[in-house]
Amino acid sequence: MERLCGPELPFWVANQTLHTDQPDLPLCFQLTVLSWLPCIYLWTVSPIYLFYLKKNNRGYIMMSIMNRFKTVFGLLLWFVCWTDLFYTFHETQQEISQPPIFFITPLMLGMTMLLATFFIQCERLRGVQSSGVLFIFWFLSVLCAVVPFRSKILQASSEVEVTDKLRFTTFYFYFGLVVLELILCCFNEKPPLFSNVVADPVSHPLQPAQKLSTLCMLEHASYIEGPECFEDCLCLNVCPESTAGFLSKMTFWWFTSMAIKGYKMPLEAKDLWSLNQRDSSKAMVPKLLKEWEKEQAKAKRKQNPSSQVFYSKPPPSTTNHIGGASGASPEEDEVLLSDQKAVPRQPSFLRALIKAFGPYFLIGSAYKLLQDVITFVNPQLLRMLISFTKQKDAPDWWGYSLAFLMFFTAFLQTLILHQHFQYCFVTGMHVRTALIGAIYRKSLAITNAAKRSSTLGEVVNLMSVDAQRFMDLTTFLNMLWSAPLQIMLTLYFLWQNLGPSVLAGVAVMILLIPFNAVIAMKSRAYQVEQMQHKDSRIKLMNEILNGIKVLKLYAWENSFKEKVLAIRQKELDVLKKASYLGALSTMAWTSAPFMVALTTFAVYVMVDEKNILDAETAFVSLSLFNILRFPLNMLPQVISSLVQTSVSLKRIQSFLSHDELDPNSVDRKNTPSDFSVTVVNGKFTWAQEESPVLHNINVLVPQGSLLAVVGHVGCGKSSLISALLGETEKLEGDVSVRGSVAYVPQQAWIQNATLRDNILFGKLYNEQKYRCVLEACALTPDLEVLPGGDMTEIGEKGINLSGGQRQRVSLARALYSDADVYLLDDPLSAVDAHVSKHIFDNLIGPEGALKGKTRILVTHGISYLPQVDNIVVMADGRVSEMGSYQELLKQNGAFAEFLRNYALEDIVEEDEATEEIIDDEDLYPEDTLSNHTDMVDSEPVINEAKRKFIRQISIISADGETPKSRSVRRHGCSQRKHPEPQEKESQRIEKLIQAETAETGRVKLKVYLEYAKAVGLLLSVLICILYGCQSAAAIGANIWLSEWTNDALQNQTEDNVNMRVGVYAALGITQGVLVMISSFTLAMGNIGAARKLHHNLLANKLHTHQSFFDTTPIGRIINRFSKDIYVIDETLPSTVLMFLGTFFVSLSTMIVIISSTPIFAVVIAPLAFVYIFVQRFYVATSRQLKRLESINRSPIYSHFSETITGSSVIRAFGRHSAFVCMSDMKVDENQKSYYPGIVSNRWLGVRIEFIGNCIVLFAALFAVTGKDDLNPGLVGLSVSYALQVTMSLNWMVRMTSDLENNIVAVERVKEYSETKTEAPWEIEDKKPPPDWPIQGNVEFHNYSVRYREGLDLVLKNLSLSVKGGEKVGIVGRTGAGKSSMTLCLFRLLEAAEGEISIDDVKISEIGLHDLRSKLTIIPQEPVLFSGTLRMNLDPFEKYSDEEVWKALEHSHLHKFVRNQPAKLEMECSEGGENLSVGQRQLVCLARALLRKTRILILDEATAAIDLETDDLIQSTIRTQFEDCTVFTIAHRLNTVMDYKRLLVLDKGQIAEFDTPTNLISQRGIFYGMAKDAGLA
Repeated sequence: MERLCGPELPFWVANQTLHTDQPDLPLCFQLTVLSWLPCIYLWTVSPIYLFYLKKNNRGYIMMSIMNRFKTVFGLLLWFVCWTDLFYTFHETQQEISQPPIFFITPLMLGMTMLLATFFIQCERLRGVQSSGVLFIFWFLSVLCAVVPFRSKILQASSEVEVTDKLRFTTFYFYFGLVVLELILCCFNEKPPLFSNVVADPVSHPLQPAQKLSTLCMLEHASYIEGPECFEDCLCLNVCPESTAGFLSKMTFWWFTSMAIKGYKMPLEAKDLWSLNQRDSSKAMVPKLLKEWEKEQAKAKRKQNPSSQVFYSKPPPSTTNHIGGASGASPEEDEVLLSDQKAVPRQPSFLRALIKAFGPYFLIGSAYKLLQDVITFVNPQLLRMLISFTKQKDAPDWWGYSLAFLMFFTAFLQTLILHQHFQYCFVTGMHVRTALIGAIYRKSLAITNAAKRSSTLGEVVNLMSVDAQRFMDLTTFLNMLWSAPLQIMLTLYFLWQNLGPSVLAGVAVMILLIPFNAVIAMKSRAYQVEQMQHKDSRIKLMNEILNGIKVLKLYAWENSFKEKVLAIRQKELDVLKKASYLGALSTMAWTSAPFMVALTTFAVYVMVDEKNILDAETAFVSLSLFNILRFPLNMLPQVISSLVQTSVSLKRIQSFLSHDELDPNSVDRKNTPSDFSVTVVNGKFTWAQEESPVLHNINVLVPQGSLLAVVGHVGCGKSSLISALLGETEKLEGDVSVRGSVAYVPQQAWIQNATLRDNILFGKLYNEQKYRCVLEACALTPDLEVLPGGDMTEIGEKGINLSGGQRQRVSLARALYSDADVYLLDDPLSAVDAHVSKHIFDNLIGPEGALKGKTRILVTHGISYLPQVDNIVVMADGRVSEMGSYQELLKQNGAFAEFLRNYALEDIVEEDEATEEIIDDEDLYPEDTLSNHTDMVDSEPVINEAKRKFIRQISIISADGETPKSRSVRRHGCSQRKHPEPQEKESQRIEKLIQAETAETGRVKLKVYLEYAKAVGLLLSVLICILYGCQSAAAIGANIWLSEWTNDALQNQTEDNVNMRVGVYAALGITQGVLVMISSFTLAMGNIGAARKLHHNLLANKLHTHQSFFDTTPIGRIINRFSKDIYVIDETLPSTVLMFLGTFFVSLSTMIVIISSTPIFAVVIAPLAFVYIFVQRFYVATSRQLKRLESINRSPIYSHFSETITGSSVIRAFGRHSAFVCMSDMKVDENQKSYYPGIVSNRWLGVRIEFIGNCIVLFAALFAVTGKDDLNPGLVGLSVSYALQVTMSLNWMVRMTSDLENNIVAVERVKEYSETKTEAPWEIEDKKPPPDWPIQGNVEFHNYSVRYREGLDLVLKNLSLSVKGGEKVGIVGRTGAGKSSMTLCLFRLLEAAEGEISIDDVKISEIGLHDLRSKLTIIPQEPVLFSGTLRMNLDPFEKYSDEEVWKALEHSHLHKFVRNQPAKLEMECSEGGENLSVGQRQLVCLARALLRKTRILILDEATAAIDLETDDLIQSTIRTQFEDCTVFTIAHRLNTVMDYKRLLVLDKGQIAEFDTPTNLISQRGIFYGMAKDAGLA
């Protein structure tokens, strides 16, 4: 340095700098280190930055005023610096010699300023709006210039006159300009031109139209033709991140606008920003697929080098005889080949992932490395601070600079850490997007063999669970190298501090690892067991809710309640065990750092007399131990997560390596030819390794003809169609299909979209064509029945359509697509006879809508064969005969034989069918609708809103119309024209199912109180007290430690080492025990609460009115029992635990700091205010974002499973790319709400940690100001506490937010535990006599009833009396109120007025169970529950086995049951699926025979059973119940013609009541019904 600065200017003077109250740095130091630092920085990063700018071009930015200023200032700076340089030259000429530094520094500075100016322009041309590199450079420059700035002022004020006037002036110019540059650098440039970031909508005339078109695309997925659908989605609502400045990006300031919006009102989907281009599927999926294809190609190249070996020269011989090279024998070649074949190389998917996403992820890793290093600065600063407080004569500015340095490093650490997290999370998001996209694309292309090897559920799991695992792993992947690094560094610093005694602490840590591992293993096992119990409980609940009506009718609620509670008890037992384990692990986790510190310190002071524990040693070690906690905890988690992810990786890799269908197996070229479908010598198989299913197929189908394919079941008809579609693997032969194809599969595939979208399937809507299609497919009458007409939302798998309707929609889709070739795979089997005739005549047949198209029809209906052009008869995978109908009859082969067998039956069947169908058609669609509305629970509401929105948009866009929006508007109009009347209707119908209320906004305090009550108020208070005590113990231990360290000052260490260690240990162990006890009590309380809440919910649901179940979808009730109870069981307790923990840690920190430096209390109020303020903003926003994200997640998976089931249809219609596009859009839609969720956590983290850093700053500052009164122990204590607090503050906000999200479950369960209940089951003082009813007389007096409040009466003023033992038939048209009458007897409906009495007891006065247990009903649909047959007959076990067998005998089931190995203990599956419908009906009869009450109600089964069973039941009833009163609701009149009297109901009133013969002679309503049935 002396050579540079010369002897007069020393580089460092200790007295001038450190040991003075007015510190200053020497001139040489200023001119070298301070001036060169920024320069060195800029020149070092410049090559990397230039490379980055070269790669990333975002379009150029117009030269703005600000940019001009920046450039001018840069040039001025260069000028100023070189003025100095030339002045030095000038001085040398004046014979004043200056040291070399006066040449070097200005020269360097000038060059650097030119470089900076060059970057300013470079960035402008490359579209960088705000530069981090230059910001850091200007910041460093200002920072380094502050010292000379101050020293020059000091110098000037101490001297009379400034000696070096020019340099003095130029420096102040320099300083001013650099500050100005820094300020300008904080502002953003305008967005670049020619980029896809739209700055303001005004400048884009196309905007409204584009907006509309994208919206319509999003709404009507069916409009998307090909993958261009993304192009203009970007202009909707741009994410401010893309235009945010460097500072804004570092502190996530750009997110604030959303936080504010979310605070003001709950966020909705429309408030979300559109996805950044870099995060979209469009950018991510191709990136991964490109790398994956490279990998596959590489693997292929390595796998078949055989061909290269053959054609290359033989391998050069290693032997040295002459001719060895040329004479290599063929065997050698062979050997080579076989070696090569032995190891087929798998393409590595991992490598593809790393290549695609590694570079971006590495940036995050770099941040992590930086952060790890900075973490260790603070303990060192703490050491200096403590030693500073010991030196009473040290100058104050040391302390202040240390305090600010601590603050600055902590703040820097915060910024860097959150940048790292941001990069990791975004990488995770990219990986998930890319994986879902890749899996989706693959699933559309895999062969059938591959499809069979992985079930639908497995593939959906790949997408949901496995992709999610990758996403979770990426966030913590860096811990794999960072945790060991942190541990090594910590141990190094600890070793320096404490020497070898550290090893004692390390030993304790290592011992804790297996302890935690065992706990983790056990708790995983418990979790599996608990899931099984939970599943069986939900399954049972599902059955109970599905059969709730039957339970009520039989008064069986109690028996089933016991069963549920028994399972629940098992579940809670497992939970209890698990939570005890949890309490243990919590204890281990809280007392681990303490145990480590205790052993280390004890060993340290015991080993050597000279080792004295002073404040520096103790508190620096403590803060290092605290750093150690995180990596030690995370490492095992990361490793287990890594293991899980590697399993997922294998699964995804094997799925993506499946074989794909060969797109060229079918020649689709549209070359003109007479035959539109030809197969020559075709041989096809489903999978390469299986035997072929079709052999030697030769089929030529002339243009425009109709070909029928017939044959027995399993002879290869459908396989032939698949072969034409290219779905099977072609072994030999040629297939060609000329033109486009439409395909109707055997099992109709229906999308979850509106009916109209299902038919259009991506084609544009054409009113007239559409109507004709509906007409031809016989769908017009169905539309009148559906609630929303053709805009009705069809549930998943077409759940709210009947089988026939689904098939017809499928046909309509094919017809609308207007293709050249139609492949129809048995479309007529699912529809009823007269409908199939209509369809054949109007659609498929020679006169139908498709005449002139080529049609291939697979069919079983023989009646249509005379009308087709050609017939192919298949047998065992070969074509056995082919020709027209007449030709085949003449040949008299297998076909003619087949016809003779079937023709007769077929004709008979058809007549019968036609009659029955006419009755059934009216009933069918409505039934199917009402049962399944719960499946599409929350959908209609959302879609309704969406539709209204689209409608408004299309009205708005009517003005200022551009060509772009015209087509869409036309669609909008047509949509408005038809469904209007239907929409009104749909609103009326939908009202049956009330929309589920979602809570928005904050959770009421009342809910927390409810939960506390469920836990038990006393227990709740006790838990809080315990937590308080444990914190007190922890503080006590640390205060004791600080006292201990003060011994070092008074030199009384040797005397009381044992006492110090003993008390310290005692306090620490007390803390551990208290932690354990408090966790135990908390677990007990939580389990008690869970038990209570579930019990109340169950009890209430079994007591609830039947009408509640009619208006509430089962899915919604089940959700309360599964999801919400799960949250109360498992999620809520852990959240409460964490919340209490972090809350008390934060509290104790405040207490410690205030007690050591009371003035700190002043700062707490403003900090707390900011904290609560930020917390409220965050909680409101993040809660809504989570809700939106979970709403958006399920459509991805449901769309995916839908796609897989319909992949053959999608391929046949050539809609592959449109579906990929829809899937991508759904994923992007989901990521749109996920991304702000990630950022909200970062936003919160930066702000909360800033508050934490302020606490550190003030704790240190006040320690410095009060250093004369404080001992070093207390300083160490308060600052090391402050260093910990950031983490707990951050967690506390997250936990508050989680607590709010989870406590909602209590609210929802509570809501359903308080629904209105029916009358009590038993009323003690009104109990009827035990043998009541003796006679069985039933009387109705002026009885009226309605279903629910506010509805019309269904029965009006019924009055009749029935004698005991009388048999009464109840008849009437549909909806006359027949079933309602029976429900009244059971009081499932309560009287509106009037009353019913049985044997002179008014039924409205007795308990429900007393009434229902004395009546018996055989319901219309037989309901069975899963369990033994015995339980289904007699759940309360009132009857002996003999009685049960007797009942079975009378109900004609005993033979069947005797043949079962388990006899009465035979298991019935859910809903009795393993019995036929007739058998189930007989089981219900057996139930009735067992109960044998005086009054029997028989709700006759209509279509469910065959005539034989029906006769059995009728005869049994006549013999077994001859002395009972029987009411039969008859649908077929012949069953009640021999009854004593018939009651004819009409519109809820008694129309006729007399004997059958009298009624027929009266020629009234009954006569008309009997005549229709052919009985009169």
